[in-house]
Amino acid sequence: MPDADVLALVTTEVLDRAALEAFVRSRRDGALVTFEGVIRDHDHGEPVTALDYEAHPEAERFLRETCAEVARETGLRVAAAHRVGALAIGDVALVACVAAPHRAEAFAACALLVDRIKERTPIWKRQHLEGGTTEWVNL
Repeated sequence: MPDADVLALVTTEVLDRAALEAFVRSRRDGALVTFEGVIRDHDHGEPVTALDYEAHPEAERFLRETCAEVARETGLRVAAAHRVGALAIGDVALVACVAAPHRAEAFAACALLVDRIKERTPIWKRQHLEGGTTEWVNL
């Protein structure tokens, strides 16, 4: 059964940050924290030219369960979306949003959400390195 305090999405489409933020915001909230995971041009000292993200067929269920767990633990509405497919430098791969009455709890909940997404959601990336080689990360 869907959780009214959670929005979770795995998609090939460009992520809609505004929709995720609108989902978590309410009149009682004085803080909105949004994290964007952006594709950078390097990793561990190597130049990166692009990334491919692949997801387990049930990755969205894992993402939803993680969001629901954080929502239950914090009492806050949370939203997260992860993009899959071919991404370029500067593209946004992950958006995670939390709104709360105060900033400290919003920051803490968003950090917890992002950490758990990275730990528990079966999405893997293949980095294309300068020179034509590739490497898988998070397998």
